[in-house]
This record gives sequence, C-alpha cells and structure tokens, in this order.
Amino acid sequence: MGLGTRKMNNSSTKHILITGGTKGIGLAVARVMARSGYDLLLTYWADEPAALKARRELSEGFAVEVALLRADVGEKESVGRITGALREMQWTIDALIFNAGLTYRCPFEAIRMEEWERVFFGNVHFPVFLLQQMLGEELLRRGGSVVFTGSAMGEHPHAASLAYGVGKSAVHALTKNLVKFLAPYNIRVNAIAPGFVDTDWQKSKKEELRASIAAKISLQRFCRPEEIAELYLLAIEHSYLNGSVISADGGYSFR
Repeated sequence: MGLGTRKMNNSSTKHILITGGTKGIGLAVARVMARSGYDLLLTYWADEPAALKARRELSEGFAVEVALLRADVGEKESVGRITGALREMQWTIDALIFNAGLTYRCPFEAIRMEEWERVFFGNVHFPVFLLQQMLGEELLRRGGSVVFTGSAMGEHPHAASLAYGVGKSAVHALTKNLVKFLAPYNIRVNAIAPGFVDTDWQKSKKEELRASIAAKISLQRFCRPEEIAELYLLAIEHSYLNGSVISADGGYSFR
C-alpha cells in the first residue's frame, strides 16, 4: 500500500498513474495533470523525502488526491505491487504514463549483461506486463490513454549509453505496435521523445558541457520541464492522436 492512498472510487473523478512521478519530468507532468483535475498515483523508488515533498506540493496546490507508491521498475515484483495498490484503492485508471526508466553508462567493452538486461526490463518489459495485468484486471478503463516517455536518443545515434539509446528505440517501436493490440479496448497509445530537459540531472552538468549541448540546439536552450509536460496532456486528451512518437528536442542536430 502506498503513502496517502484512499479506498474509494468516484466515477466522476479522473485518475492517472505516473511511474517515476515525483521528480524531474515526472513531477512536471504530475503538476500539469493535477491542474487538469486528475487524481494521482505516483510511483517512486529511492528518494522518499522528494516523494513526500511532491505529494505535499501537489495536494496543497490543487484540489486532487495524491497517493504515493514505492516501486522499482527494475523489479518484477513491482508489477503486482502497483496493481495490488490500485485494487486496494478501488481506482480505475483513465490514463497511464510510463515515465520511470533506467539507464546504464559505461564503455561498450565493459557492458555487463545483467545491467543491460535490467535497463531493458525497466524500459520495455516492465510496461508491457504491467499494462497486460491492468487490462486483465480491468484497472485501465476502456477509452483511456497510455503515454510512454521515449527519448531523442532513441531516434538518433548517440555515444552516451548504448543500452539507453537502443532501449528507447524499443519504446518507440512498442508504442507503434501496441496500437493494434489496444484497439479492441479503445485505448490510445503515444510516446513523447524529449531531448535535453532542464531537470536537476541536466543542471548538475558542468557549464561548459551545457553550453556545448545548447549550441547544438536550434533554439539555443534546454527544454523547460513544464514545456515537455504539456505534451503529455496533449497526448492523453487529444482524441485522434494514436501511435505517435512526438519528438521535442528543440531542433538538436546530434553533430
């Protein structure tokens, strides 16, 4: 059971599940969804103080319910942990955002199979089987929406992380292929593929590296988290958007 959950289901209330929804892009998306009237179930992994801070901000700033659940997308057990929490809360989800993901940075010659497999489990396998179980237990309503977080690194070759780039390419392919499988449920599925978003992760980089990256972006700046978050709302609420991977990299050249 998560922190701050409730056992009720109001048919007039919209519910959304965001994996990795308490920091970075996920928190920015949570703010946009709360502003739009969605009750939130946000998963997090290691940083409980940040999760509690996010819940306090969202619950005090918007008239919505905010529940937290600790769940590591790299662990198989998290699938059952999430569906179990939804059953206990008696929530049927209107929208599902797969934002949490894993990366693994090391030279090609030093890649370890277990770390490679963990990245693919968290980014590809976990969402497939969570979605499968949610559909089987009718925890995601018909007519709902699924949104994945892809990456510009899944569209263009990049040297930062082979596992991450190939894994995000698989996320993009998964998005397009799921259209056929979710059609019988009248569920739309899309992905947002951000470039460089000005989260704490990017802000921690050295200024000369940030300047080098910005110089390769046509807009000459990093994306603001709130800018990328608006695209998730568009993907959820635009009734004819389906099977799209929306690129938002500001015109990054990948030179």
